[in-house]
Amino acid sequence: MTDDQDLVIRTPRLDLHTVRPVDYDLLVADPADPRLWVDRGFTNPYGHLVHDPGPLPHRVPRIAADPLAAPYLMRVAVLREDAVIVGGAGFHDRPDADGMIEIGLGVEEPFRRRGYAEEMLRGMWGWVIDQPGVRTLRYTVSPDNTASLALIARFGFARVGQQIDEEDGPEDIFELAAQAYRDRFA
Repeated sequence: MTDDQDLVIRTPRLDLHTVRPVDYDLLVADPADPRLWVDRGFTNPYGHLVHDPGPLPHRVPRIAADPLAAPYLMRVAVLREDAVIVGGAGFHDRPDADGMIEIGLGVEEPFRRRGYAEEMLRGMWGWVIDQPGVRTLRYTVSPDNTASLALIARFGFARVGQQIDEEDGPEDIFELAAQAYRDRFA
């Protein structure tokens, strides 16, 4: 993971940069550390991961155990035109033994309702379907989150059940085979 070009997923408006293991160390110590992102050519004026750590507490032990998992775990979404972080996306972990991989994402408030969430999903899923062992894409969402439910419906995912998340409460589980995603969108 030395060549930054290998770490970036490009979408029409966004660059999805991998949060590198060294970035995790800075984020844990101080998510507003001015050294963060300087060498990457973008800034974080909207405080992504600063006021709300999002998945960071869950990803820190994973990155410590497996630094090569970094491209899966967390990416910051940088608006290419302005070189600012507008949100982030990442998978909960590498694919499990059954080939399932679950995604999470967030868009900073000033950038919501502009299609960035869909763009992040397309970029992340477009990348991960070509990774070894990935057979099923999973997306979980609160049954009350109408925007996310509408978003996942556009991709043709099937609701396969519900789970209780320790932090977020009830979540509907949506899945789509990686091959079906390839056939529809790749």
